[in-house]
Amino acid sequence: MASNSFGTLFRFTTWGESHGPAIGVVIDGCPSLIPLSEDDIQPWLDKRKPGQSRFMSLRREGDKVRILSGVFEGKTTGAPISLMIENTDTRSKDYDEVKEKFRPGHADYAWFTKYGIRDYRGGGRASARETACRVAAGAVARKILGDGISIRGAVVQIGPNKVDRLRWDWDEAGNNPLFCPDAQMVSEWTAYLDSIRESGSSVGAIVEIVASGVPAGLGEPVYDKLDSDLARAIMSINAVKGVEIGAGFGAAELTGEQNADEMRSGPSFLSNNAGGILGGVSTGQDIVIRFAVKPTPSILKPLRTLSTDGQETEISTKGRHDPCVGIRAVPVGEAMVACVLADHFLRKRTS
Repeated sequence: MASNSFGTLFRFTTWGESHGPAIGVVIDGCPSLIPLSEDDIQPWLDKRKPGQSRFMSLRREGDKVRILSGVFEGKTTGAPISLMIENTDTRSKDYDEVKEKFRPGHADYAWFTKYGIRDYRGGGRASARETACRVAAGAVARKILGDGISIRGAVVQIGPNKVDRLRWDWDEAGNNPLFCPDAQMVSEWTAYLDSIRESGSSVGAIVEIVASGVPAGLGEPVYDKLDSDLARAIMSINAVKGVEIGAGFGAAELTGEQNADEMRSGPSFLSNNAGGILGGVSTGQDIVIRFAVKPTPSILKPLRTLSTDGQETEISTKGRHDPCVGIRAVPVGEAMVACVLADHFLRKRTS
């Protein structure tokens, strides 16, 4: 299986399966002499880990990270950094029924046709469990970028219910388990998700990531554009089915003069429809990305499917699943943005 690595100069490779003994990531290209400890990584993993509310998977993983290499006396050495997270709460028996059946909406069928074998225990490599490795890599990327660049994420829509941007509060997004920046919307989302969970179903969400303090000049023209690398990074996250930058699809409704981000001395921009990137290169404005996360395909409601021997049947997926996996996608999206920015930061520094 190829394609387990991401990045150019800042490059990471993830390994491990959802129900294996451990998962982890090897990071190559991190400069030397950067202060780094497990305490720098753990808070970001804590933000992503399951079991923090009834709206997340009830799998109880501590997600405690161990640094195995690449750090000496509290600083990076320039050698590959290897990080490991043990799996401590696997319940593989929950997946006995899906051993001989393909779960609709999952990677089961596609992966089986490609490899002739699949790890049915939680989906193996296709599980969202793998995203913990990305979050760990993102924590290291943030250390490279430094405190001058902030990367923050929030859920802006669950099902049909959108936040009111006039009530946007970044502090509020960090104070509730839904990563909601609109305090008045939290109770509405809570009631809605309770009804979805009790019905045995799930729902999708839209997440927004904003990177502030990004210097102008990051990105390579044509095929290594900053926005194309960001879009690829976000699309590689489990369950993501759509990405937009800046005005995104909304730009199709604008005229040229409405869409243009006019400039004044400074330089300053009068709008940010470009989402902080023009011609594949950062402009110094906030980089704004939104992505759509599909509903969790593991649901209690019976669905029609095929068995591994091609027979028509039904399946109801039991186990500990998120009624809205888009909630936990917030720290994953932040991490992938951090990794792309760190990669282009190092590329600019060596150009």
